[in-house]
Amino acid sequence: MLDFESKGSLLGIQHINAVSFLPSLASLAHRLITRGPVRTLPTPRRVRAFFNHTCVVDTTHALYVWEHEHYPQFYVPQDALKQGCWSEKDDIGDGAKILKIHVGDQETDRVIAFGAKAGALNAMVRIEFSSVDVWLEEDTPIYVHPKDPFKRIDILDSTRPIKISIDGVVVASAPASMHLYETTLPTRYYLPPTSVDFAVLRTSKTVTACPYKGEAEYYDVVVNGKTHKDVIWYYRRPTLECALVAGHICFYNEKVDIELDGVKLERPKTFWS
Repeated sequence: MLDFESKGSLLGIQHINAVSFLPSLASLAHRLITRGPVRTLPTPRRVRAFFNHTCVVDTTHALYVWEHEHYPQFYVPQDALKQGCWSEKDDIGDGAKILKIHVGDQETDRVIAFGAKAGALNAMVRIEFSSVDVWLEEDTPIYVHPKDPFKRIDILDSTRPIKISIDGVVVASAPASMHLYETTLPTRYYLPPTSVDFAVLRTSKTVTACPYKGEAEYYDVVVNGKTHKDVIWYYRRPTLECALVAGHICFYNEKVDIELDGVKLERPKTFWS
C-alpha cells in the first residue's frame, strides 16, 4: 500500500525548493503555444497522480514535454482527469485555461489545460509536479520531476587512485573509487567515507533531491580557517539504480582539485561552478 502520509521527504524538499521558482502559468502557456515546447515524446507507461489520498489522474497516454532543455514534465489528456475532481477557474487566452483540482478540503490551481491553438499540446493538461501528493509510473513513485528517457547513469568501479585537494590541502585520498557517469554532467567520483579527513568536515543543513539518485545530504569543508560550503554530498538511502554509492562521499569537481591516476583534472564549467 502506498503511504501518502510519509510519501518521502524527497517530495517535501522538492516542493519547498520549487516554491520560489514556480512559473507564471499564463506566461508559460503563452510561450508554449506561440513557440512550442523543445520536444515531446509519447509514453505507454501508466501514469497516475494522487491528491489528498485520491487518484486524480490515470492514463497510459501521457506525454513527456520538455518546456526547457534540462528535463521533461508529464502532460496528460484532459479526459484522464477524474470526473468531479476538477473545474475551470480562469481563461488565460490562446485557448488555454487554468483548472482547479479539488478533493475534500484541499485544492490546487497549478493546472493548465491547452486548446486547439497549442498544436501537439491540444487537449493536454499540465499539472504542477509538486502540487500533488505523489506521481506513479506504473506502480513506482517518482520524485522531483519525471526521469528523462534520454538520460542514463552508469556506476563503474575504478582502481585508479584519486586525491582531492582544497586550497592546496589534501582532504581525501583513496586507491579506488566509484565513477558515476550521468548524461550531460561531469563524471562524479564517489569515495569511501574512510578516505576523507573527517577533521575538516562540518555537517551542513543543506538537503537536495534528485529523481535518479535520491536525497542528498552535505558537508562543508574547513581548510586554513576558510569554510567551503556544501562541497561534499552523500546519499544515505539512494534509489535502487544508484544503490552502489550508498554512504560514499562525492566532491563537486567544480570546486575542488581532483588528481586521478596522477593526472590533475580540469575543473568543469557547470551550473554549480
